[in-house]
Amino acid sequence: MLHFLSAAILLSAPPKAELVEVHKIWDQAPHNAFTDLVRFNDIWFCVFREGKAHVSPDGAIRVNTSADGKKWESSALLTSKTMDLRDPKIVISPRKELMIVAAGALHDKAKQSHQSLVWFSKDGKDWGEPVAIGDPDYWMWRVAWHYEIALGIAYPTSKAEKGIRVYQSTDGRKWDTVVANAFDKAGPSETGIVIDPDSTATVLLRRDDAPATAQLGISKPPYKEWTWRDLGVRVGGPALVRVPDMGLIAVVRLYDKKVRTAVCAVDEKAGSLTELLSLPSGGDTSYAGPIWHDGLLWVSYYASHEGKTSVYLAKVKLTK
Repeated sequence: MLHFLSAAILLSAPPKAELVEVHKIWDQAPHNAFTDLVRFNDIWFCVFREGKAHVSPDGAIRVNTSADGKKWESSALLTSKTMDLRDPKIVISPRKELMIVAAGALHDKAKQSHQSLVWFSKDGKDWGEPVAIGDPDYWMWRVAWHYEIALGIAYPTSKAEKGIRVYQSTDGRKWDTVVANAFDKAGPSETGIVIDPDSTATVLLRRDDAPATAQLGISKPPYKEWTWRDLGVRVGGPALVRVPDMGLIAVVRLYDKKVRTAVCAVDEKAGSLTELLSLPSGGDTSYAGPIWHDGLLWVSYYASHEGKTSVYLAKVKLTK
């Protein structure tokens, strides 16, 4: 009896995380932050915002590339004369294109304050003009492709609105609203999202209004109905990745004790988030891009623990 009980406990235990290496990959702007990472045609692409400050009208999107994750060079810089470009996320579309989703904070807020945008590129150098997507003042934070369908989660930038909006697209350019309010409580914000092979979508939602604790949402096609569980911990900049044999892994900003960027395990059944490893970080930090590659978790993130807010790349080993 004891033997079987011990085996069950071991099976449900979160993995262990070990930091293999970490190094700074970019610090050329006054403020370098809000990262994401993808591997495309055997090349690493890291995108992030450059600007004079955490919030400033000159925000631009830097696209950097690397063959080995150590030596990085700039591939493109996306700019706007009318908007502060913020929080880029990069994915690969089924058409074998790179796709960047970001938000523009408009300088002139007479009609609206924010607009979600998307760019496409086949080589990471030529991105063309952005396409406006979603509804005005709904920030489409992150997009996940599942076969030929993309799912996007957006939150309102106006305090007068509440809830999150779920969108769907077949080309990444034209988006239809699946459900106008999938989380009917105040204070929803940033999201991490994964879609499993069985088409189940799992969302890690930041919430800023009291009690300001992260929410875990799960839905199946057609993604109109969502169930939510309160994880009981405050997070920022949520990013999710499903790791083979290790389960659901989140990289988030944690606020208890010292503010830090942390690698965490998410238990969907228990409704819990467990910190596995604190990455070298502090102050203005988080907004990670986790990618599972060659048996390691590669994580782009930003931090200001060494003074200047800079972009870092970490490799983490996960074991049961």
